[in-house]
Amino acid sequence: MRIWIDMTAPAHVLVFRPIIERLRRRGHEVEATARDYSQTVDLLRMHSIDATVFGKHGGASRPAKAMALARRALAMRRFGAGRSFDLALAHGSNDLAIAAAMLRIPEANTFDYEFAVLQHNVGCRLARRVLVPDRIPAERLTRYGVGPEKLVQYPGLKEEYYLSDFEPDPGVLDGLGVDRDRVVVVFRPPPDVALYHRAANPLFPRVLERVGTDPGVRAVVIPRTDDQRDYVRSLGYPSLIVPDGAVDAQSLIALADLVLSAGGTMNREAVSLGTPVYTTYGGRMGGVDEALIAEGRLRPLTDPDSIELRKRPANGTPTRRDPELLVDLFLGTPR
Repeated sequence: MRIWIDMTAPAHVLVFRPIIERLRRRGHEVEATARDYSQTVDLLRMHSIDATVFGKHGGASRPAKAMALARRALAMRRFGAGRSFDLALAHGSNDLAIAAAMLRIPEANTFDYEFAVLQHNVGCRLARRVLVPDRIPAERLTRYGVGPEKLVQYPGLKEEYYLSDFEPDPGVLDGLGVDRDRVVVVFRPPPDVALYHRAANPLFPRVLERVGTDPGVRAVVIPRTDDQRDYVRSLGYPSLIVPDGAVDAQSLIALADLVLSAGGTMNREAVSLGTPVYTTYGGRMGGVDEALIAEGRLRPLTDPDSIELRKRPANGTPTRRDPELLVDLFLGTPR
């Protein structure tokens, strides 16, 4: 089978890395495309994934996003024409959903946040199969045209699957100049350009000040955009480290004492790896995070002064799941 996978954000590289490996191991041909956004291209190189890269993020405005979507979807259609793909897979990529529909290629769409309304009203309606964690209530997806004939729910978190073979690199801290005697914090800013995260997140600067001015802390900030990188550096807080490009974030999380993140993927990576984590997410909470908070595995943060900055005695126990299950579910997409 010839399979087309599109990756439009850094997390998608991590999600599909073990999927691509296992599909090829089973004898399937896989071609990958990607969008030049944030650290996506850097992570493709880091994980030795060859991909055809075209298109960029449309920015924060709806008209710019719509224009970028139209341009890239047409470019994707040209790419896919004549390649005889049997199946297309994406983590919320509407570019691929539209191109695959125009080319009559069966497409499976996966995601783990159900309130990206504009995105899902396109991607879910065009997909033949919608694959989500079982912590998302099925009734929340019906407004996107997802009924029992299209919906497949898998157990656990997507991070537990792609981190199933993960072993942290202890040298990542030394490479960034992190003093291990201090409290090691990993910080992920909010998704400024996401349509589902329009509300200003006042916790962002306050948390940066809290960890950035504490002499007992060494905080590695993993920005989403160059503008975020420049802003954080302009603050001049002595306890902050801002890498120039993509880093081995999973090793950082596994070795850290604490994670502070406004992004869902990094929160759930910390949960999967057994690292204490606070969420500073300012948008509507999705079913996955609701469940993790109820289980006490994810802590919501409203006051930076309440952050417990302390060394943890030992790494927590990771939760691992076999990615072969996701491969089977993708390959079961109706054609």
